[in-house]
Amino acid sequence: MIQSEKYHELLYYTLSHPNRLFFIHQYIVDAQTAQMADARTKPISIVYALIGLYLAVEQKYTGKQVQQAHIKLSKSKKGLPKINLPEKRGEITITDVLRVPPGSKRDKMIKQWCASVWKAFGNNREAIVEYCNRNVMQEADIT
Repeated sequence: MIQSEKYHELLYYTLSHPNRLFFIHQYIVDAQTAQMADARTKPISIVYALIGLYLAVEQKYTGKQVQQAHIKLSKSKKGLPKINLPEKRGEITITDVLRVPPGSKRDKMIKQWCASVWKAFGNNREAIVEYCNRNVMQEADIT
């Protein structure tokens, strides 16, 4: 199965997920965007993906809360941090996620995938946290 087919299969899984309040779909969008980014990827896409991973992994935001943070960020695109793309983008890939049967085990693997990708981008953590603190965490209105 080619990469785009795998992504579409996982998109279908997350968009049809019964827990709509958690919105695990946002996690896979951010993990895939960061993991597959290259020189042609728009910087804003990479920054938003990394902010999503930071909020999900370290701040324990639900996918819905991450989505709300992205909406808030869209109002101010000033001063995006420069991101250095690491050569390796995490030990877990979309292929690993799809090997796990649907349900709670796959959901757990999606979270592990996010953590793996976020860890791989660790050299960008300080810039992402600072940008997030300036542009997302100023107000406690993300619920």
